[in-house]
Amino acid sequence: MQLIIVSGLSGSGKSTALHVLEDVGYNCIDNLPVSLLPALVAQTQVHRESDDQKFAIGIDVRNAWQDLNIFPEMINTLKEAHIPIHVLFLDTGVPVLMQRFSETRRKHPLSSRDTNLHEAIREEQKLLEPIRDTADQVLDTSHLNLHELRDLVKDRVVGRHDASMAIQFESFGFKHGVPANADLVFDARCLPNPHWKPNLRPQTGQDADVVAFLDGEEKVQAMYHDIEQFLTRWLPHYHANSRSYITIAVGCTGGQHRSVYLAERLQKHFTRLYDNVLVRHRELSTAESH
Repeated sequence: MQLIIVSGLSGSGKSTALHVLEDVGYNCIDNLPVSLLPALVAQTQVHRESDDQKFAIGIDVRNAWQDLNIFPEMINTLKEAHIPIHVLFLDTGVPVLMQRFSETRRKHPLSSRDTNLHEAIREEQKLLEPIRDTADQVLDTSHLNLHELRDLVKDRVVGRHDASMAIQFESFGFKHGVPANADLVFDARCLPNPHWKPNLRPQTGQDADVVAFLDGEEKVQAMYHDIEQFLTRWLPHYHANSRSYITIAVGCTGGQHRSVYLAERLQKHFTRLYDNVLVRHRELSTAESH
């Protein structure tokens, strides 16, 4: 039996994640009361033919708050019984959630005549805190479109049993916030900035002129080599600790030049050492989606 718990804030993409898992063969049950989890596990273990069955369970704020509070203890009990269980939590920034509810005109499950949308989202964050704190993975969906979310769930959840560790380098802009799913964060804001060169300002760290400029800066090269050496030393230890994925975020002010350049170089280097190495440029992806 394989069991995945999918939870998250309303509007963060939980239904999409469940649909992805259903497409790859999981039996999906949405809004199962937390208190019924042990009964589901016990029932599947009675029949040996169910050993290969895969279940994805959606749990959200529609559960009773008492059930949500006992979630961590229940998950620990199942893990101590050697049940293969994985908890995925989808998180999203409050401004993004408010925009999504405004665009879709959906009603938040906790909103009422006495509770506005902002208050409902804050209350939901508080109620789901026990699940978020227990999660094996927290994915920030604030800057993901539907297709990117589906791909990320496939890479991070469906593919997590692969023997090799999946490595993702992600560039971002600090002025838009640090990626919530980052495991390691490097700050490139102290490096020379192509933004102040009028001919380079509209370009990105993927363009030849920007690459040539940064290639010629001693501080940029020193930081790149320091990061490369750090990761070369420590990534094998993450892998040896049964990590199936790791996200390494590199940030600059706007996420357009320096962080993109460094993420690209790091991805190209570590592709020679690991089988599954990806690169994502958060701010460039966001710009393209608009």
